[in-house]
Amino acid sequence: MAEPHPTLLLLDLDGVLRGFEPDHVIEGVHRLPRGVLAAAAFRPEVIRPALLGEVDDAAWREAIVRRLVTDGVPVDAAQAAVTAWRRTGFVVSEALELVRAARKRCRVTLLTNATSSLGTDLRLLGLDKEVDAVVASYRLGAAKPDPEAFRRALRVLQHSPGRTLYVDDEERNVTAAAALGLRTAHVPTTAALREALAAHGLLDGQGCGGSSGTGSAPGIYLVLPDRDEAEQLAEELATDGWSPCAVHRDMLAGEDDAEDVDWVIVVETAPDGLPAACWQDTLDRLAERRDGFTCQAD
Repeated sequence: MAEPHPTLLLLDLDGVLRGFEPDHVIEGVHRLPRGVLAAAAFRPEVIRPALLGEVDDAAWREAIVRRLVTDGVPVDAAQAAVTAWRRTGFVVSEALELVRAARKRCRVTLLTNATSSLGTDLRLLGLDKEVDAVVASYRLGAAKPDPEAFRRALRVLQHSPGRTLYVDDEERNVTAAAALGLRTAHVPTTAALREALAAHGLLDGQGCGGSSGTGSAPGIYLVLPDRDEAEQLAEELATDGWSPCAVHRDMLAGEDDAEDVDWVIVVETAPDGLPAACWQDTLDRLAERRDGFTCQAD
């Protein structure tokens, strides 16, 4: 008998559902050595009090500035760089679509190492409405990979380890959760997240999980009104790793109806090796930007 799917998806935030622009961009603007911001911010004595709720996010920022100044960065440059570095980040849109799909099958809760700025960040990103609950280290008083963080989270959520799936992009956190009996998946990429959710029965059966081949899953037609735009988009898709990206004239149009003819791009496989149908939302947006639409191949 198949194992029942998890009834709780415990989801890491940063590196899974939220991303950030590279630090070196900010460091370059402020003429700082590459890597200096993260090195200062994540020193255990600097970050740990903020993650455990002993100090707030503002105090953490001040501690980062002091660490940079100690390392020889001028005060003004340190303050400006830290202000720019403490950005909200961006939502990983493909991961969000997967979370929305999983939420139809189970509860979804964030479990994240975070400072007191988390609530504001989630509201600005719109993620506060995309999950059923948020459990943060600064409120728990314990941070991953400390096993106590997982124990306290499950007590707060009133949920059993065996019916919980925990996913994280950091393997050490996954290992700690697994040792407590949680189902786990290491998801360093969105493709890995998709595979994990599908393997645990949290996605609709669309041929989108577990297999790296297209199998019998349908391809996608991107239908555009302009031939030049169709050929340009096909070239961009092929460069990004989609295939086969062949462009065809819509044979349903009359042969003499050249002004109204549509042009069709056929894609079957996404860059991650999954069927193109698994990424139809992305293809929808690409087509809509060019006054087109998509449909599944027969």
